Amino acid sequence: MNTSDRPSAAPSGSLAALVALVTVSYFSGDDVLTCLASTSSASSEPLDLIVVNNAPGDDLTAATASSGARILSPGRNLGYGGAVNFAARSLGTDARFILVTNPDVVFEPGSIDEMLAVIRADDRIGAVGPRVTNDDGSIYPSARDVPSLTSGAGHAVFHRVWPQNPWSKRYLRADKSKTSGTEPIESGWLSGSCMLVRRDAFEQVGGFDDRFFMYFEDVDLGERLGNAGRRVLYAPTATVQHTGGTSTKRVSAAMLSAHHHSAYLYLAKRYHRWYQLPLRVALRAGLGARAAAGRIRG
Repeated sequence: MNTSDRPSAAPSGSLAALVALVTVSYFSGDDVLTCLASTSSASSEPLDLIVVNNAPGDDLTAATASSGARILSPGRNLGYGGAVNFAARSLGTDARFILVTNPDVVFEPGSIDEMLAVIRADDRIGAVGPRVTNDDGSIYPSARDVPSLTSGAGHAVFHRVWPQNPWSKRYLRADKSKTSGTEPIESGWLSGSCMLVRRDAFEQVGGFDDRFFMYFEDVDLGERLGNAGRRVLYAPTATVQHTGGTSTKRVSAAMLSAHHHSAYLYLAKRYHRWYQLPLRVALRAGLGARAAAGRIRG
């Protein structure tokens, strides 16, 4: 977790809450307002509501006034994981859990309480993620196994240009959110669109790796939590709605580039040994070709 950017101390009137909700805004004022409003029926616990403003020119005061949220302004766009880390450094000692959420998420009644019940059941649990639904009611694949080398690399390189490739099929079969039932399910990683993280586990692994500006920071966090002996669980009894990508539509080309850069960073970080250099070169070439194809279609 990069410590070069530190937020100012939390105001003395902020909530001494066990749960700190952190959302990151990039010209997302309307979504932030809806997201924060939905928490009132989702949690019986008081929440410390924190909005990190990644768009220095955007005034979020009106959007957050009714919620009592704190606005943290780093003065530049830190990316998603970097902004969450920035907020985490502002927390007081009372906060034991960090609820990371996109601004375009709406919490269903009782959903935060459900996640809290799951994570409190075992101190080894590092993170819990809810069922995430799309606008049309379909279930978003928000909980998956950590990808193997072949399925992860094959999916990253070929999925956009060859959706039915065998590696993507294997990667997508590892989707835990398709499992029926109500019991929590062990997962390798959870979507960063919404996850409840135990604070001591988050700090144990150093938070998000903020070299990931956008995308794959959640895969990387889940893998590191697992490597640290922490459990990562999908909780199908908690549901949130996610409209998806509302803050990135205005910069879709930049986000496409960020996605491919983060895919390479994740794979290169995982396969970092000297003798894996040929693999990293191949991955860079494949992801570069995929990014170029995406720009041409765009």
